[in-house]
Amino acid sequence: MSAVKVLNFRHRMGAHGIGKIFGMEKNVTTYNLAGMNMLLHGVKDTEFEIDHGDTLTNDWDMLREQNPAKKPQFDAIVANPPFSYRWEPDGAMSEDPRFKAHGVAPKSAADFALLLHGLHDLKDDGVMAIILPHGVLFRGGAEERIRTKLLTDGHIDTVIGLPPNLFYSTGIPVCVLVLKKCKKPEDVLFINAAEHFAKGKRQNRLEPEHIARIIGTYQNRPEKVERYARRVGMKEIEANEYNLNISRYVSTAEQEGDVKLEEVHAELVAIENALRAATETHNRFLKELGLSPLPSGDQ
Repeated sequence: MSAVKVLNFRHRMGAHGIGKIFGMEKNVTTYNLAGMNMLLHGVKDTEFEIDHGDTLTNDWDMLREQNPAKKPQFDAIVANPPFSYRWEPDGAMSEDPRFKAHGVAPKSAADFALLLHGLHDLKDDGVMAIILPHGVLFRGGAEERIRTKLLTDGHIDTVIGLPPNLFYSTGIPVCVLVLKKCKKPEDVLFINAAEHFAKGKRQNRLEPEHIARIIGTYQNRPEKVERYARRVGMKEIEANEYNLNISRYVSTAEQEGDVKLEEVHAELVAIENALRAATETHNRFLKELGLSPLPSGDQ
């Protein structure tokens, strides 16, 4: 499970402006790379703590603290978990404080379990971003109930659709959900960035201008950007049965222009006249060769 949690984000430490970074990764190779990545980016070994483990079943001991006054919470959480990971929640999971208020994700897809795991540890004024498959936006059953609860509680702030084939692990398009515990707007911002990327031979990529546009739109939160972004009120989302499929709210299809019948008629007449002239010329050549002419349009 890939998850990074930032503690005391507002308290500067060195040049990074953070207190401490906590991370957990189940894949041992990725776990080792994560530590190397921190060091290569100039983060001191005292500024981060990355553990090897499963965030759903074996989280840090400090996060199991039952006393709210002692339990740490995080200013920023980012996660890129495995998509639709199969897990085996036991009966006690329904009473787990991470899932008790929203419900337990299905065995076939732990996407919402990983989301709720992060949201549980987020500060009231913190921000969480998680990369997930588009299925979390519209799948039914337990996932629909969790999604509905998150929306009615005002936790889903922004939904960002990204292009396909951005990641080495999958070629499918993905989305980023931005969550807050105490968000102020009574709407959800949808950003459909699925068609804004640089195409590569093996993998697509987001150029700096694509990233800057996503960030700028998220920060400015415009009412509407044609074929790119829109703020959607909860009444409309409720009318759509809490389905967050991005294309329902921000279509990238280009609107067909108005058809001008007089111009179309003139073009057809010109084509017809050109066809008659070409047929007459061709038939003259056929006649000289002693061959049968082509039938004219009048026959």
